[in-house]
Amino acid sequence: MSRESMEFDVVIVGAGPAGLSAAIRLRQLAVEHGRELSVCVIEKGSEVGAHILSGAVLEPTALNELIPDWAEKGSPLTTPVAGDRFLFLTRKMSLRMPTPPQMNNHGNYVISLGNLCRWLGQQAEELGAEIYPGFAASEVLFDGDGRVAGVATGDMGVGTDGQPTERYQAGMELRARYTLLAEGCRGSLSKFIIDRFGLAKDSDPQVYGIGVKELWEVAPEKHKPGSVTHTVGWPADSHTYAGSFLYHLDNNQVAVGYIVGLDYQNPYLSPFDEMQRFKTHPAIRSTFEGGRRIAYGARAINEGGFQSVPKLVFPGGALIGDAAGFMNVAKIKGTHTSMKSAMVAAETAFEALAGGGELSAYPDNLKKTWLWPELRKVRNIRPSFHWGMWGGLAYSALDTFVFFGRAPWTLHHHEDHKALKPARECKKIDYPKPDGKLTFDRLSSVFLANVSHEENQPCHLTLKDASIPVAVNLTEYDGPEQRYCPAQVYEFVEQDGQKRLQINFSNCVHCKTCDIKDPTQNINWVVPEGAGGPNYPNM
Repeated sequence: MSRESMEFDVVIVGAGPAGLSAAIRLRQLAVEHGRELSVCVIEKGSEVGAHILSGAVLEPTALNELIPDWAEKGSPLTTPVAGDRFLFLTRKMSLRMPTPPQMNNHGNYVISLGNLCRWLGQQAEELGAEIYPGFAASEVLFDGDGRVAGVATGDMGVGTDGQPTERYQAGMELRARYTLLAEGCRGSLSKFIIDRFGLAKDSDPQVYGIGVKELWEVAPEKHKPGSVTHTVGWPADSHTYAGSFLYHLDNNQVAVGYIVGLDYQNPYLSPFDEMQRFKTHPAIRSTFEGGRRIAYGARAINEGGFQSVPKLVFPGGALIGDAAGFMNVAKIKGTHTSMKSAMVAAETAFEALAGGGELSAYPDNLKKTWLWPELRKVRNIRPSFHWGMWGGLAYSALDTFVFFGRAPWTLHHHEDHKALKPARECKKIDYPKPDGKLTFDRLSSVFLANVSHEENQPCHLTLKDASIPVAVNLTEYDGPEQRYCPAQVYEFVEQDGQKRLQINFSNCVHCKTCDIKDPTQNINWVVPEGAGGPNYPNM
């Protein structure tokens, strides 16, 4: 069936902080210069903010530049940071340590990033941008010269057998002079474009973490609006990069999260269960006892930083935000950098629309802003943890307080999936059973993520070779996909005396961890039907 087509000046894939900032900046410039400019944003979530998950503490630098009167316009920045704590945990004890200067949050805000995106979406639409949630970009369109000419949304109503059902509806072609990819971490189209145009050939491989987050409603006497706590140490061993956050929002709500670097070595490690175990620490559990868990989610996080940023421009478009990896790991923040990259890309595109040509000025324009030196200054922090927790902490102190981020060398990254050791070389981890009050299982957690997928559709977790999960992953690594997935998507079941991998794709929270950590890179995550996946409230 032929697809309908719509034409725009700029199409933006992803209604996260980057995509919406780009749309706002483009429309601001159009209004200021009295020019006609059509901007379309498509979002695979059921609504703007549905798939947005972050800590989050917002540094308002980029927002101040984009919308200086954000307070008057009713933005959801209502809880300024009131204090920072940085704790080192042992199994029973906690030791307060000096807060690293990069993690000083004076002047920042504890927020729901999903709610910020909902508000940014309103600002973009008021300026004249068109936003279409519930439409997943599944294909990149090219012109006759191989230049990106837009994207196509996925067909709806295709059954598990690949054939159209009675609810079939062909996807839509959204053609544009420029396409900005703002899909966030490990976006499927971004991954394709980076590979097709060799954008990462001169950079380090991107490395990642997985963040598992819960939102709690706690007793009023335990609530401290604006309180920010980060921890390192237990339950992680000294070879695993991991840490936590506790952020007190308004309305007696506390966001708690645990982040594990996906370069971990032990295939028996479960980031989800590490999170549950973390909450049982004496310094942590008291906050949540008597409280109520109200939301859950998980998401992969870019951790590569400066040396992992790929080439940003391709024929017909550019990468913006976390699609390019502008996370400042030392700060544990990426929203302000993502927004700034998007604003610069928008300004570059606005100029290019008048004069033609590609967006080749975007990288140079970005290097003239505060973003580039900010990322360069902390470039050696994350890779130093390849020497273990103690080596990383020691080097980070040296790099921060002696070299001031100006060391004459750059440390390098290695691909996460290559770090996993065979199961025979590792010890099993005995995780305690959940108690249903403070700690929980995966399925009850997925329920709180409000996950919904059309059941009669092709599985979006595709295998390049269906024999590898049993022949390699189960045999060599004892099936790590059972543990690194935070939503119980992957299970090894027995059928006719033989083990096989069962993929429960309807549980998927779109975290992308499987696409990253699979030791043979056999799993390829592609978009399901639009509006599928989690529906995060206040996350």
